[in-house]
Amino acid sequence: MTRHGPRHIHADMRPALFMLRNLGTACIASVTDMAVGYPQALVRRAGHPVIWIGGLIGMLDRRLNTPDATPAKRRANGLVASWLIVSVPTAVAVLVDRAIRRVLPQWLALPLTAVLASSLVAQRSLHDHVEAVAIQARDSLPAARRAVSHIVGRDPEQLDMAGVLRAATETLAENFSDGIVAPLLWMAVGGLPGAVFYKSVNTADSMIGHRTPRHEAFGCAAARLDDLVNLPASRLSALWIILAALTLKGMNARDALRILRRDARHHRSPNAGWPEAAMAGALGIRLSGPRAYNGVSVAEPWVGDGPATLRPADLCRALALYRRACLIQTLAGVTATALLVRASRPRRSR
Repeated sequence: MTRHGPRHIHADMRPALFMLRNLGTACIASVTDMAVGYPQALVRRAGHPVIWIGGLIGMLDRRLNTPDATPAKRRANGLVASWLIVSVPTAVAVLVDRAIRRVLPQWLALPLTAVLASSLVAQRSLHDHVEAVAIQARDSLPAARRAVSHIVGRDPEQLDMAGVLRAATETLAENFSDGIVAPLLWMAVGGLPGAVFYKSVNTADSMIGHRTPRHEAFGCAAARLDDLVNLPASRLSALWIILAALTLKGMNARDALRILRRDARHHRSPNAGWPEAAMAGALGIRLSGPRAYNGVSVAEPWVGDGPATLRPADLCRALALYRRACLIQTLAGVTATALLVRASRPRRSR
């Protein structure tokens, strides 16, 4: 007679429990960030994980990206730097995650890990920064330019009011993908270490992944890796936006899908075009188009069919669409968790 002991049962259940823990972490982290965000007082006292990762990137940039190095040497050093940028924070996250689960019971370890992981999601922060642009745009153009300067890389002094509002809407769409959907997706796959892995890649791209004389070669590996890890989230973010448009009055889900299919691949970014096109179609507006970076004009194709002369009300509509898309994503995560819990329960023999 064969006896199925606890060890055998535990081994069989291990993959399901791993998936369940990660999904639960992502759901709790999403709700936590949505409710309270990352307190600024904590930023001032202890910093933020992105700041810590940024410190590592800056140190590697100074030491490995020297002016006297050849382009080939810079490219090789950039590959080494990218490996360190990803592996060091992820390894620390693995150690922290394991330490929490060894010291604390599961019912306490899971929410604590999720609260820590919520610092890597930017739902509330992104909403507040974009909302500030909408509020200031009702006051004056200079005030709107100051507000948008905190969230865009282009020169705000070159933007008229419509340009400011388009820039804020584009940032909302793009950062919905790489600031919310992507970290939560990687968290659902790999828990806290998965989210740290993604955030390390994304922060590296934002700091050294630019096509400038200094970072063209050194940041090549970081930029390519960021494109790769953001690919699934960009498609998923477009889906959430289309589903959100289905549930909101005055939004057009059919046009969101049409513009997505037509314009997403024409965007300068292989990933940002997906949420941007979906949002432009849902709102009935035009985004992207010509812009200026550091005084240099860049001709970019338009995304969408509607008017490009946005008003503050259009940005408020974009925020409503964003909030609904975030809610749909969280509900999808909770539903997936509930289904996995049900599937993981041992069946009673008759």
